[in-house]
Amino acid sequence: VAVEGAHTGQFVYCGSKAQLSIGNVLPLGKMPEGTIISMCEEKAMDRGKLARASGTSCMVVGHSDDMKKTRIRLPSGSRKTVPSSCRAVVGIVAGGGRMDKPVLKAGNNFHKFKVKRNCWPKVRGSAKNPVEHPHGGGNHQHVGHPTTLARSSSAGQKVGLIAARRTGLLKGGAGKYKK
Repeated sequence: VAVEGAHTGQFVYCGSKAQLSIGNVLPLGKMPEGTIISMCEEKAMDRGKLARASGTSCMVVGHSDDMKKTRIRLPSGSRKTVPSSCRAVVGIVAGGGRMDKPVLKAGNNFHKFKVKRNCWPKVRGSAKNPVEHPHGGGNHQHVGHPTTLARSSSAGQKVGLIAARRTGLLKGGAGKYKK
C-alpha cells in the first residue's frame, strides 16, 4: 500500500531505528503521539490490517506507561489498543478523494466491478420469478409478506432482514446506539 507523497526512487527504511518520515515503517512504540500512520498491524507481524483503503489513516493517540501497548484512533473514529511492537507506515494512504467523483453512467460501473467481483448489476428479488427468489412472482412487483425472518430459517429462505431486532428508520436517541 503506497502512502501519499511517496515517489519513484525514494528510499524506504523499515525497522525500529528508521527515521520518522513519510513512507518509512516503524514499530508503534517508536512513534510520538499524534503521528499519522496507515497500514497498521493489529497483532505483531501480521503485515498490516488497519487503515489500508485509499485516503485512510490512523493516529497514535497514546502509549501505556510500560510502553507495551499503544492506543490508536482508527478511520472510523473508534480507538483501539494494540501492542507497541506492531508496525505501521508513516503517512496516509494514497488515492484519497476517490469516491468524490461521480460514476455518471452504467458503463463506468460495469468496468469498475468487472475487475473486482461479480456483484453488479443487482437485480431486486421482487423483480424475479418465484423459483429464483422468495420475494419473486405475483401479478404486481410486491413482496407479499413481511421481510423479517427468524435466525432459524432454512438457508433458501434467508433473504431480507434476517433476525432483525427492529426495522424502519432510526429516529431520535442518537446517543443510545454505540458505533
